[in-house]
Amino acid sequence: MSSFESYNSNGEHRRWPHRLAVALTCATFPLIWVGGLVTTSDAGMAVPDWPTTYGYNLILYPWQTWIAGPWDVFIEHGHRLLGVLVGCLTIALWLAILRGGSPRWLRGCATLALVGVVAQGVLGGMRVLLDQRTLAFLHGCVGPAFFAYCAALCVFTSPRWRATSPVAAAIDLKKLHRLAVLTTGIAYLQLVIGGQLRHVHFGTSPRVFQIAVLFHLIGAAVLFGYCLWLSRVAWRLQPVRRPAIALSLLVVLQIALGSGTWFLKYALPTLSDNWALTAAHTLQSGSLSQAVTVTSHVATGSLILATAVLVMVRVWRLSRQRGAVTPSSTSFVEALV
Repeated sequence: MSSFESYNSNGEHRRWPHRLAVALTCATFPLIWVGGLVTTSDAGMAVPDWPTTYGYNLILYPWQTWIAGPWDVFIEHGHRLLGVLVGCLTIALWLAILRGGSPRWLRGCATLALVGVVAQGVLGGMRVLLDQRTLAFLHGCVGPAFFAYCAALCVFTSPRWRATSPVAAAIDLKKLHRLAVLTTGIAYLQLVIGGQLRHVHFGTSPRVFQIAVLFHLIGAAVLFGYCLWLSRVAWRLQPVRRPAIALSLLVVLQIALGSGTWFLKYALPTLSDNWALTAAHTLQSGSLSQAVTVTSHVATGSLILATAVLVMVRVWRLSRQRGAVTPSSTSFVEALV
């Protein structure tokens, strides 16, 4: 009997690993949101030192100065504090899984989460110390991946993972699994292209930027099509029906936010002189409407990736139960240990 089956047959309800995994995921999302706001507000270098904040221990930085200080310092230091919270929750989850008699593969997953949060913290620190856009881009790409991995840990530690769910024989789980994997890959590729658009290097030609925008638009259309296809195939599979539908709805919201981002940053400034409604108003770069719309677009992209991963791992588990996946595809978690 493999470690997956032995874990599934254990009837003990290990609540704390799942609770901590959910808390970690819930804490990581606002961390991504504030991190996106830091980039949107160009506040990445508002605090020029690391791991200290203007010479203070990160935790001991005077809260009065933080609250009453400049906006860019407020969000950058807040981003660091949220990072500390996520790091502490990751350590707590790692200890709970290691001390809770969890199987070897799950201990390996928890260790990988710990390595990931440390690597992300170091990337963020080096981005400050070296002030490099490439590191900022990598930092922005690793964050959503870590968030999606936390969502997977929520599934791994849940009672549903250990339960046996009947699946109708007519449902092709192999096809659904491949479709979920492709959708997840496209969602992450969209995040990478979007990260390139947000961290454009100085000297980049307008033509390169236009090509990146074109690929981002094509990727959005392809992702939307795959999400609709995934929802249609998963409709008869109760454990993944709701997240698959939620995934399609999130992509619709993301397209709307992306359109709003383009309209506020590029179209509205061009057209405003010809509109009587906007001609009398001053358009301010980095305004609240722009910041909220752009940051919402970034955060929703992370939600899409996490939801796609959730669907993927649930389908993988159902496939494992029915033996409908190939040996090569069943090892993606066990290969971590």
